[in-house]
Amino acid sequence: MEGFLYQASIYLAAAVIAVPIAARLGLGSVLGYIAAGIIIGPVLGLVGAETQDLQHFAEFGVVVMLFLIGLELEPRALWDMRNRLLGLGGLQVVLSTLALMGIAMAYDQPWGVALAIGLSLSLSSTAIVLQTLSEKGLMQTNGGRNVFSVLLAQDIAVIPMLAFLPLLVVTIPVQIAQDGSIILTAGTHAAGDAHHSLSLVEGLPAWGVTLVTIGAIAAVIFAGVYLTRPLFRFIHAARLREMYTALALLIVVGISFLMTLVGLSPALGAFLAGVVLANSEFRHELETDLEPFKGLLLGLFFITVGAGINFPLLFDNTPAILSMALLVIIVKGLILFALGWAFKLKGRDQWLFALGLAQAGEFGFVLTSFSVQQNVIPLEIAETLLLVISLSMLITPLLFIIYDILSRRMEEQVEQLPDDEIDEEGPVIIAGIGRFGQIVNRLVQANGFKTVVLDQDMETIAVMRRFGYKGFLGDPTRPDILRAAGIENAKVLVVAMDSPEAAIKLVKYARSIRPDLHIIARARDRTFVYRLFQAGASDIVREMFDSSLRAGRYVLENVGLSEFEAAEAERVFYHHDRKTIRQLADLWDPSRPASQNPAYVARAKELQKELETAILSRSISAKDTDG
Repeated sequence: MEGFLYQASIYLAAAVIAVPIAARLGLGSVLGYIAAGIIIGPVLGLVGAETQDLQHFAEFGVVVMLFLIGLELEPRALWDMRNRLLGLGGLQVVLSTLALMGIAMAYDQPWGVALAIGLSLSLSSTAIVLQTLSEKGLMQTNGGRNVFSVLLAQDIAVIPMLAFLPLLVVTIPVQIAQDGSIILTAGTHAAGDAHHSLSLVEGLPAWGVTLVTIGAIAAVIFAGVYLTRPLFRFIHAARLREMYTALALLIVVGISFLMTLVGLSPALGAFLAGVVLANSEFRHELETDLEPFKGLLLGLFFITVGAGINFPLLFDNTPAILSMALLVIIVKGLILFALGWAFKLKGRDQWLFALGLAQAGEFGFVLTSFSVQQNVIPLEIAETLLLVISLSMLITPLLFIIYDILSRRMEEQVEQLPDDEIDEEGPVIIAGIGRFGQIVNRLVQANGFKTVVLDQDMETIAVMRRFGYKGFLGDPTRPDILRAAGIENAKVLVVAMDSPEAAIKLVKYARSIRPDLHIIARARDRTFVYRLFQAGASDIVREMFDSSLRAGRYVLENVGLSEFEAAEAERVFYHHDRKTIRQLADLWDPSRPASQNPAYVARAKELQKELETAILSRSISAKDTDG
């Protein structure tokens, strides 16, 4: 017991110290976990032989993660991904395998060993990549969705790979020890131990294995559709919160065990179960219960990867092993970049796709160990291969850092279309026709006034035209576009652009050439309001201000005020806020935060007291009038 508590304390302390430091440095939690493993393992020697056993336990975090991902995907969404799964994912596995196999054969490896090496290195790290994509908010991007599709295809590909590897068995000559005894190889031990493993398909003919496998998948789907609701109702009757957690773990563990019995990937089975339960009303309950387990187990997995790195072997062959790891990343990255281009990924999405999947993954550990057991890969080659896989996974967070740098410096590759020839003028020019600009445009046109709408997004202009509203494609900040739209004769300019910098630029230019022009601008927050005031805007509308006022009025009406009293409070607040904004704009200093500006803070407090007094006096006046 003391040993277990000691080891648990070491792992938890390493994570608690290293991960926050890595996160603060912008390196991400994954690199922090791996670094923690390196420190407590090879560097300090605080953990040892138990690391490999812990890694098998921690791999369950990948299973839980895929179950949670499945909960986010409806079956229809999975069907919509079929082209990416089969096309993009399948091509990535095949091309990467062949390329890496060719390199291994160039290093004088037999074709069977080379093929096993190619298969092991063709798979990427589901755990690291999905965790990093989630942390960086990239999962819902086009590149992130394609990355996920390839990872899912790889997880599915593990099944036929495991079935295929025994066909590549290399005959190992019998080795005789000095005392005349036969030396048993790793594969011999594995074969002997296999008879003691639990399996529902061992010894069955091919058609029997197929039927049992299909039956297991059907059982998972049937249980998810018909048995989960009554089971959750039964648990709910106990009114014990911990039983929900126990049930969530039972679902994942039970399905994983069933998949193992029929020779399928536990991660794939968990993902399938998650998809089946995606439409269930218990989805959010399952997510809440399992999320902490996923995070801790994945963190433990990453720590064991770092702790398991064979540094003596690495130090003895540093140039060769590092070169091999970099070669794997470069070869896979080039293949992924080419596939991304072929499947019409561009800009940031293409780089995310290529850099995010360029490493080897945790399933490479599984395939390599299985290949050793089956006498496909010699043990000395397997040790080097495991080190290459670990090193490539260790480099992965750095690849995401490279992606972040490229993403910040790179402009999206958008097809440049020629600007429209603007042949109309009107008293109102609307720059930007998103959700905000659309409402303004419809209201003004409905009252019989002509507008000239400018936007540089072709899709937005096309949608407008489909609904019968005319707009012109062009950058509103360009002087020639504004002149063509009639800025010299316009009465009102509405600035409703998404980019704050572009909006400021447009307001400054319009004010410089038309001091008499009434400029109405949209702002996201108070800081942007102050900048627009300084640029010369006449009226500034905060995006959420009016809707928030209306919501506040509804609150007042339902806590005791009459409709008239609530409306008066709303009106007083509105006019006072406009006065407040103008006064505070004079005190606002762009070089420091408002909370660190003493004059600004003092005046804000005074204005807040004035507001409370104004509303109180108006409320008393309204009651006297009603009386």
